[in-house]
Amino acid sequence: MRTCKIAPSILAADYANFASELKRIEQTDAEYVHIDIMDGQFVPNISFGADVVASMRKHSKLIFDCHLMVINPERYVEAFAQAGADIMTIHLESTNHIHGALQKIKAVGMKAGIVINPGTPALALEPVLSLVDQVLIMTVNPGFGGQAFIPECLSKVEAVVNYRDKFGLDFDIEVDGGVDNTTIAACHEAGANVFVAGSYLFKADDLVSQVQSLRTALND
Repeated sequence: MRTCKIAPSILAADYANFASELKRIEQTDAEYVHIDIMDGQFVPNISFGADVVASMRKHSKLIFDCHLMVINPERYVEAFAQAGADIMTIHLESTNHIHGALQKIKAVGMKAGIVINPGTPALALEPVLSLVDQVLIMTVNPGFGGQAFIPECLSKVEAVVNYRDKFGLDFDIEVDGGVDNTTIAACHEAGANVFVAGSYLFKADDLVSQVQSLRTALND
């Protein structure tokens, strides 16, 4: 049984107070900080870049799980490694050179993750699954927080679990989008073990209790 990990998404936090928001996360038992990087091209929204991640790194020792929603993410591998990212997860749809991009991430010492959008079939992941440490299945369309969970995406989680087991591979399976205390159990049942939550967590004043509500839902 894989360890379940909670990854609060800093995209839903207070941008003017990242240092204090990171401290709030560290007061919970969450294992990761999920950081969404958006370029306004691969997705319509714009967030922040490696320089902001480097600033955050000064205020937290948690695992930085950086999800790049950008065109040709291989251009930014060195920058995010230097900024202190622990995991760099890139979209299958974002580059024509996904195999080489994943190799580049691992070569600089980060863990490599691969992501697919809701409209991309799980089958498209198979050529690169032997290279990755993490597979992220988007359960909303990427780019904006607060969207409704797409339950049909869970069949892709199941497909990736089956492939991992069949070929004896070793990677975590993460879900991102609409994860809350009513959807997390279904994600876990499908085979996910890393859970990104943004709006659900940060809408609450008590982040510790809100993270605990996800743990409780997993255990129930």
